[in-house]
Amino acid sequence: MTFAERLAALCRERRSHVCVGLDPLPDRLPAAVRGADDPVFAFNRAIVDATLDLAPVYKPNLAFYEQLGLPGWTSLKKTVEYVAGRAIVIGDAKRGDIDSTAAAYARALFEVFGFDAGTVNAYQGADAVAPFLAYRDRGVFVLCRSSNRSAADLQDCRVGDQTVFERIASLAVTWNGAGNCGLVAGATYPAELGRVRAVAPGLPLLIPGVGAQGGDAAAAARAAAGGPFVISSSRGIMYAGDGPDFAEAARRAATRLRDEIAAA
Repeated sequence: MTFAERLAALCRERRSHVCVGLDPLPDRLPAAVRGADDPVFAFNRAIVDATLDLAPVYKPNLAFYEQLGLPGWTSLKKTVEYVAGRAIVIGDAKRGDIDSTAAAYARALFEVFGFDAGTVNAYQGADAVAPFLAYRDRGVFVLCRSSNRSAADLQDCRVGDQTVFERIASLAVTWNGAGNCGLVAGATYPAELGRVRAVAPGLPLLIPGVGAQGGDAAAAARAAAGGPFVISSSRGIMYAGDGPDFAEAARRAATRLRDEIAAA
């Protein structure tokens, strides 16, 4: 089973295309977990426990752990191990470099932390992506059309008869020999997301930008139809509540997102 097939199967099994972002902010941790030995892990564990049957994918962004120093790395490792085998875990690292450096990044994501997939920046071309794709059982989501406001500054520029993001999508198709290459395309730009799907009809799509960023989940789901995809929400699910019932609030938010996608 390729990574794309594994992702599609898990989405079918859970009847869901929800990806829960695990991006902890120390000053927003609920009081219920602040007294734990590892408050960040305790928070993540509670969110996972409340949403596991709704979410085929979880996505920790490494920046939120790096900022905490060594304790943050420990919390991240424990989180990945806690989810392992029960859902796909994407290391949202956006790594990008060439040759031995990219290979070291790939080893860190896939061998040290044990992520099922990672996000990669292909600005330096195939050299930056190949060491990740060499892990044929792991997914590699290449940044394509991101969800931020200034994405158009570079990604909408023309390269011949394509935009830069369409060129990246075209290259990703050629890199997909093991069925493990995917693309990141934001929900905040559904028209561009549809163009990504048209260029790369079978590739898995990781779609951030709903919830706090304002993307429309239903519009994104319609644009992504025809291939595997998950739509990610971080703050909108993790911080749906801050009281003793924060995990139940996260579950309600994840359920709403699942239902919005299903109704598309």
